[in-house]
Amino acid sequence: MTSVLAVVTATVVGLMVGVEFAVAAVVNPMLLRLPADASLAARADGGRVLGRAMPFWYVASLALTAVLAAVVWGTPTAATALLVAALLLVVSVVMSVALLVPINNRSRGWTAENHPDDWREQHRRWDRLHYLRVAVIVASFVLVLVATTTL
Repeated sequence: MTSVLAVVTATVVGLMVGVEFAVAAVVNPMLLRLPADASLAARADGGRVLGRAMPFWYVASLALTAVLAAVVWGTPTAATALLVAALLLVVSVVMSVALLVPINNRSRGWTAENHPDDWREQHRRWDRLHYLRVAVIVASFVLVLVATTTL
């Protein structure tokens, strides 16, 4: 049963990291180069779609990592790696709520006719914060993988 939980945890966390990495490395840089109307519409739609899905994915990743840590508590290397991975996921959730969500909430309603003059800079700020969050969740994913290979 531990092996199944380890595979599910690594898969859920890994897929989340993959989505967030793709947004950071491919999608948002591409959208930022588009003309204002297309860029604003695409970012607003992405903010709405991912804004609904990602909170559940982050919570599921954290919960699975914490449960796996509890299950393997007697295995020092795995349990320590999973505990640190869970703490990093907590950091990513706090970063999201405190730093990224406020920008996302503002930008979800922007249109070509109704947006602030500094919209590109606000999107760049969100992107910079997102890069940091991606680094945190990549580190968490690596630790989940380290833990699952030591079981």
